Amino acid sequence: MRTYRRLQIQLPRKDEQALRQLLRGGIQQVRVLVRALALLQLAGGQSAPQVARNLGRTAKAVREIGQRYEKEGLERALYEKPRPGAVPLLDPRERQRIIAMVCSGPPEGFARWTVRLVAQEAVKRKLVPKVGRETIRVLLQSHDLKPWREKNVVRGGAR
Repeated sequence: MRTYRRLQIQLPRKDEQALRQLLRGGIQQVRVLVRALALLQLAGGQSAPQVARNLGRTAKAVREIGQRYEKEGLERALYEKPRPGAVPLLDPRERQRIIAMVCSGPPEGFARWTVRLVAQEAVKRKLVPKVGRETIRVLLQSHDLKPWREKNVVRGGAR
């Protein structure tokens, strides 16, 4: 069994006030509030396993919150580092070109645009080097475009 040194956190008055204000304040992520409560309880002299039981977390998670506070400060203990996320498959210029293409008439021989046809035409017209159907579907959905319907995509006039 592993033994851990007791986590002794000393919160300066400024940090304690900031935590209490955070808990009294408006809408916050639950994980941020749980971390704030963990820091206050650790500073109050409770052990990591006690705090973990109080908050429904593991002792390891509580210790990590305390250690992040000691090493990197309050901001880092409460909030996660931003995650990079995936690089968008289409840049804004390519997106605009595809939307403009869909808002025009379909190619000769087709009654209307389909997601598959939009993907093929975008590559054929060299708007993008390559693009998949799902990327096109999400793009059209985000712009509330439904080119496969009977009515025209472009909505004109007053509503």
